[in-house]
Amino acid sequence: MSNKKNSIGLNKDPNDTTVVVAMSGGVDSSTVAGIMKGQGYNVIGITLKLYDDTKQVSKSKQCCAGQDILDAKRVSDKLGIEHKILYYQNKFKSGVIDNFVESYLKGETPIPCVQCNQTVKFKDLFEESKNLNADALITGHYVKSVTTDNETNMYKAIDENRDQSYFLFNTTREQLNYLRFPLGGMLKNETRDIAKKLGLNVADKPDSQDICFVPNGDYSSVIKKYRPDAYQKGNIKDINGKVLGVHEGIINFTIGQRRGIKVSDKEPLYVIEIDAEKNEIIVGAKEHLSQKEIKLKNLNLLCEPRELKEEILVKVRSTGKMIKANIDYKKDTASIKLLEDEYGISPGQACVFYSKNKIGYKVLGGGWITK
Repeated sequence: MSNKKNSIGLNKDPNDTTVVVAMSGGVDSSTVAGIMKGQGYNVIGITLKLYDDTKQVSKSKQCCAGQDILDAKRVSDKLGIEHKILYYQNKFKSGVIDNFVESYLKGETPIPCVQCNQTVKFKDLFEESKNLNADALITGHYVKSVTTDNETNMYKAIDENRDQSYFLFNTTREQLNYLRFPLGGMLKNETRDIAKKLGLNVADKPDSQDICFVPNGDYSSVIKKYRPDAYQKGNIKDINGKVLGVHEGIINFTIGQRRGIKVSDKEPLYVIEIDAEKNEIIVGAKEHLSQKEIKLKNLNLLCEPRELKEEILVKVRSTGKMIKANIDYKKDTASIKLLEDEYGISPGQACVFYSKNKIGYKVLGGGWITK
């Protein structure tokens, strides 16, 4: 055993270290596999088949599709590493798709990518990596992991446009100590440059943009497929309870939405609330979307409780800005008081906590928005 830490922070020579790389078939995870192989590690690439996509086109901008599995296999052959495919369709449906459908039917706006990371990708792939006696699980996510005193903390990636920390807030401490994220300190163009130097056929492959099991971004078609009874007409009301029109199903709407309401008024109308029990859509002016207090459930903390006693930063959507806030939390729930107004906060989304230090923006944890 070496006394010097290797590039992933372990006291082992790379050639005595086995790592599993989660390979989606995209440029990021493929580059990570190439980096690990180039540094001398024993690399096992694992690709997950998560859903049946026989009717999908190969040019889809989705991850984990049929073409992506072929690309991951080609990259593995090019790099000379072992490659495995795990067939997790049933686990993915029960852990992600079913939750996605039920969440929309409750009037929420779910984030299936968080659910996927929380269940299939990290939970099941974590266990598979352990079964293979791997020393670490490596992914192509754009987040930084910093290990000090045998404890690993997660930080925002240096590439602001690619940072994925919002989607990983539910990572457990045990998982975080086992995971490594080599791309957290890189810019996206640097990743592509490395892929080109390695001669990988995915170097110029477009990034996945859609939810993987939602063809062309049409989520309502997915819901209709699994719950054909979901399209039920109901009333569209204003904030005072006056009926303004009729909708074709609450699954067609999310909080803050303006298009598709099909009700005319002297000023633009937005979806303010979705009442799933009454099957009603409440609409109003944009000012009614303003909110300064958020309620959370199912907290996951990656910090000491004392770190939440001071002012923190929060994000309430993946593409949103960080907002200063104070948190009052109990074991599994929390109340967040924002120090400035935010618009269009939706149940089903996540509120992720951060603090800034000399290293960067540290992820403190987060929870699911209930109201």
